[in-house]
Amino acid sequence: MKRIKIITGLFLALTLGASSAHAYPWINDLRTVFTSNKAIIYTINVRSFGAVDKNNNDIIEPWLGDTPGTFLNAKARLDDIVNAGANTIHLLPITKVGKLKALGTSGSLYAMDSFNELNPQLDDKTDSKSVFAEAKMFIQAAHKKNLRVIIDMPSCGSYDLSLEKPELFLKDKQGKTIVPADWTDVRLFKVYNNDGTLNQNLLDNYKKFVDMALALGADGIRADVAAIKPYEFWKELITYTRKSDPQFMFLAEASTAWDNPAKDYVTYTSVEDLLKAGFDGYYGDYANFKNNITKAKDFYKLIEIDRKISEKFEGKKTTVASFATHDQLSPMLTGGADYWNMVLWLNVTLPLNSFFLDGFMTGDTYTYKYENQKASKTFTDDDQYFVHRGKMDIFNAPKRPGGTNDILAEKYITALKFKYWAKNLVIEGKYAPLKTTNPNVFAYARTNGSDAVIVIGNLDAKNDIQTNVIIPKLKAKSFISPVVMIDPPETKNGKLAVSLKPYEIQVFMASKVQIK
Repeated sequence: MKRIKIITGLFLALTLGASSAHAYPWINDLRTVFTSNKAIIYTINVRSFGAVDKNNNDIIEPWLGDTPGTFLNAKARLDDIVNAGANTIHLLPITKVGKLKALGTSGSLYAMDSFNELNPQLDDKTDSKSVFAEAKMFIQAAHKKNLRVIIDMPSCGSYDLSLEKPELFLKDKQGKTIVPADWTDVRLFKVYNNDGTLNQNLLDNYKKFVDMALALGADGIRADVAAIKPYEFWKELITYTRKSDPQFMFLAEASTAWDNPAKDYVTYTSVEDLLKAGFDGYYGDYANFKNNITKAKDFYKLIEIDRKISEKFEGKKTTVASFATHDQLSPMLTGGADYWNMVLWLNVTLPLNSFFLDGFMTGDTYTYKYENQKASKTFTDDDQYFVHRGKMDIFNAPKRPGGTNDILAEKYITALKFKYWAKNLVIEGKYAPLKTTNPNVFAYARTNGSDAVIVIGNLDAKNDIQTNVIIPKLKAKSFISPVVMIDPPETKNGKLAVSLKPYEIQVFMASKVQIK
């Protein structure tokens, strides 16, 4: 595994450096990179990324000699992110977290207890520098390695914060603060005053968050559950931010198909209104891909929705590949290695920004030995190791994610190499859906002139399928080179005959083809 990381790291660092070289001091270019679908985003939890679990029980116990995750030991592992082929880091929330009515022993990362104080858990106690100084060092070191940094901005406040600043929170008819959906450790912010005007106090506090992000040197923000705040709120906040940094990127956790998790209390802002307010992108509707997309027509419709929105904004707005975020079940538990491989190659070849979670590369299942057991010590009022089984633990202090599947790691490396090598097609090329003779098989091409990358996938989880992909201008003499496949295809005039295993995805390079 170490040999693979070193070799790929050298290859990807060279390729990435050649494609987007930066001088230092750093000049933010994230909006340009993101809206061009050139971002390869790698999500980490600082609380676990550099942690060392010495007794291999999956939980970090400093009192027993384990090393907790901090900005400084995360800084020491930045090469791991470079070696994974990324050019952008997404930091899960780094603000101070609440301790009351908490989930888990360290507090949920999204139970924000301060708008501008960093989580003291991320401070290296052996170093005299402040946690803010250490965070700034981390971001500066990332920039020197040509990595852009996105900071996650929580949508709600902790119960503790609601006691400290009740004027910021919405209340029900009984005067109690509101728990949105099943997020029992947070409370809903009050966006509007009783007279219908924006709650300027809340907005000013979010400006403090922005000021902190800018002072740290961050390049963008991922806004958690962005749709539960209105257009006017985001318009003012994003305009305020861009006065300081026009290239500061805003990514909305929102989708065209999601329901309002706080529908009894707040209206839901549409994706298009979020984009009009200044967001550069949003989540494609891939969160429940396995269950929602079972037919080729569903797949084409999903892609077309995002493409139409992008065209409406003249190509200046885009999406991320949200197949496997911290909110989703591990692809390995969802559909096994074949499904994992499909998610990987969709990330690489669709017209969007690639988005990978720490641990995805080696097939982590995010199952922990300690899950839901009683803890000997706790930072919060919860003495249980609460976790969402099969999802990255954001409630406790877990070991760093990472599976043990070297075969998957090699496939991941191959895919990312291909994305860099074929960037004129899979990043800069046009997208064209292709017809197939089986309703469970999707196909599409990424084209540039007479060259193309052709992608074919079987959405059937149980059955082998033989099908034809219709490519009207395809000739028997057309050059077809397999990139990912099990059985080789047969090229006929106007057709590509393929055999697919359940969840198998095939990728081909083609030349001397004309695909509209």
